[in-house]
Amino acid sequence: MKKKFKYFLHRYFLPYLGLIVVKMIAFTHRLRIVDPENERDSLDNGQSLIYISWHQRFCPGITFFALRKPIAIMISQSRDGEFIAHIVRILGWEPVRGSSSRGGREALARLKELALGGYKIGHIVDGPKGPFGVVKPGLLKIAQATGLPIVPTVTSAQKKWAINSWDRFMIPKFFSRVIIRFGKPIHVSAGLSEDAFEQKRLFVEHRLKELYEDTDRIWEDPEKIREIFIPRLEIRTFTNALRRRIL
Repeated sequence: MKKKFKYFLHRYFLPYLGLIVVKMIAFTHRLRIVDPENERDSLDNGQSLIYISWHQRFCPGITFFALRKPIAIMISQSRDGEFIAHIVRILGWEPVRGSSSRGGREALARLKELALGGYKIGHIVDGPKGPFGVVKPGLLKIAQATGLPIVPTVTSAQKKWAINSWDRFMIPKFFSRVIIRFGKPIHVSAGLSEDAFEQKRLFVEHRLKELYEDTDRIWEDPEKIREIFIPRLEIRTFTNALRRRIL
C-alpha cells in the first residue's frame, strides 16, 4: 500500500500540482519576446530548429513553449528520466529516450525522423546535473543528425527565486517582468573533424553565456526596460492623453 501511494504521489499528484503552480505564476508575468526574427526566419523558411537553454533558466519556457508544439526532447533512460519523460508528455511534448551512455544512436535516429515530420527540438545543454553552463557534445550530435540550426533561447526575469540546487535553478516571482530572447541560428556541419567539433561546441557555449549576461544587464538599464515593456504606440498614446489633460 505504501509503495502504491508513493507511485501515485510521484507519478500523478506531484507532476500535475507542480505544473499547475508554474502556470499560475506564469499567468501573472509580464512577458516580452526579444529578437523574435531569429526564431521566425527559420520557421518561415519551412525549416524546424533546435531550442537550447541552460537548465537553470528553463522554467519560464515551460508554459511559453507549450504553445510551440510539436516539440521533441531527448531524455535519458534512467529512472529519473522516466519521471521527466512523464512530465514532458503531460506538457504535450514528445520524449525521446536515450543518451550518450545508453540508447543514443536510436534516439538520434528518432529525432531525425521527428524533425523531418516538422517537429522542433528542445535541448537543455547542461542538464540534468551539470556542470553548470557547459554545453555537452550531445547537442552538436543532435544538430548534425537532424540538420537543424541551433537557436539559443535565453530567459531572464527581473525578480526571481533561486533554489539551492547545483545550478541555482531560477523561478520568476509573481508579477515579475520576464524576457525570452532568441539568438541567431547556429549551423553545425556534419563532417567536422574532432578539433573543429570542439571549437564549435565552445563557440555555442560562449555565445549562450554571452546572451544570458547581456540579457540580464537589461534590468540595470531603465531606458531599455521602458523600450521593451512599453511599446512606442503606448508611449505616444499616454503622452497625447497627458497633453490633452494639461491643456
